[in-house]
Amino acid sequence: MHIIIIGDGKVGYTLAKHLSQEGNDVIVIDKSAEALKKAIDNLDIMCIKGNGTRVNVLKEAEVNNADVVIAVTNSDERNMLCCLAAKKFGAKHTIARIRDPEYAEELTMLKKELDIDMIINPEKEAALEISQLIKLQRVSSVESFAQGKVGLVSFRIKEDDFIIGKSIRDINSEKYSILFCTVERDDKVLMPTADFIFKNNDKVYIIGKQDNISVFLKYLGKNQKKIKRVLIIGGGRITYYLTKLINKVGAKIKIIEKNYNKCKELNESIPEGIIINGDGTEQELLESENLPEMDAFIALTDRDEENIVASLFALNSGVHNVITKITRVNYNRIVKNVGVESVISPKMITANKIIRYIRGLKNKKGNFIENLYKIVGEQAEALEFSANDTIKCLNIPLKDIKIKKGVLIAAIVRNSDIIIPSGNDYIQKGDSVIIITDIKNVTDINDILEGGSLI
Repeated sequence: MHIIIIGDGKVGYTLAKHLSQEGNDVIVIDKSAEALKKAIDNLDIMCIKGNGTRVNVLKEAEVNNADVVIAVTNSDERNMLCCLAAKKFGAKHTIARIRDPEYAEELTMLKKELDIDMIINPEKEAALEISQLIKLQRVSSVESFAQGKVGLVSFRIKEDDFIIGKSIRDINSEKYSILFCTVERDDKVLMPTADFIFKNNDKVYIIGKQDNISVFLKYLGKNQKKIKRVLIIGGGRITYYLTKLINKVGAKIKIIEKNYNKCKELNESIPEGIIINGDGTEQELLESENLPEMDAFIALTDRDEENIVASLFALNSGVHNVITKITRVNYNRIVKNVGVESVISPKMITANKIIRYIRGLKNKKGNFIENLYKIVGEQAEALEFSANDTIKCLNIPLKDIKIKKGVLIAAIVRNSDIIIPSGNDYIQKGDSVIIITDIKNVTDINDILEGGSLI
């Protein structure tokens, strides 16, 4: 596919990297030669220095042949204008990043009037993901499938966890209709069998019905309780969207923000929160705000270093549910090594959503990708497909299907039933099918069949 990305910031670069790796013809446009240098040096793509709203620049990028134009500059208005111009000159599909809360209530109208095919708000998406993490304590990540019916949850095994040295068979997860679907050990992806033995520091991914996951986590000793008190540092857009979500469950919210003028704005836009002007990395301030009594601590400043420092202090103060926003990918390993497990990356959330959309465009006649998440440090993917009659293995028991190595059919959702499949189960038309795989660029359920054959 011919894809044009306008804006070579953090999100633009991440998209260019992943989309070019999937075999797409990618062109990046940015006004800054400095911003383009990293992409030129590291990626197999074409770069154009210029304004993505200008006709001559769009024509140089062959916008008339573009399958998708993605506008991710730092200006919402410029992104909308880029998409409008791109459609006028022949682009088939357009995607715009629109972040300002003032536009939040107008997105449906903007999509229609400007003929934008997809609008994404990274901060709002990040807030939704954080709200899921708050509901389940002592976990690293929470992803949702089948309109929230199914959850994929990861957690780190600690040295005092009773499952160390036990096998999956010993744990009896079938009683809870839970499947251990993959394990990260020493930065490797493992697909566990019933005899798999858990070790300290394994990162485990389980899938099942949302309610069952909560019960199973309690069984594992990861006690769950209602969130009553939340402390957030950083008063940006994610905080705005998040407080609206948290407020629905009745939690008391405190927000620490350095900038005094920003605090005044927060007082008006977030009347449900207690706004504190101060430095969220200062130990004395955090202690004075009763940090150890908090049910959740969320670090959302614009500086990764501040988020990491504050999160470490929260962990050392006994807060079990600590969530940290990280922008720089190379910090992920550092964060993991110091014990911060729940990490949010708005740019990766954005990239996942857009990659899912583009893979869906490649496969219009096939099984549509409903959800896509990169897991295990981006070494594997969890995908949800809507099954239609193009599937070669419809109504055939899974035990009779030859599936590629590195693929697990983790769950089948049929109407209101959630099936953790055995060899006798099968896929029907209309099912939602969730797979875990370390195979690259899967766009269709048929891609997981060995040699395209069934048996």
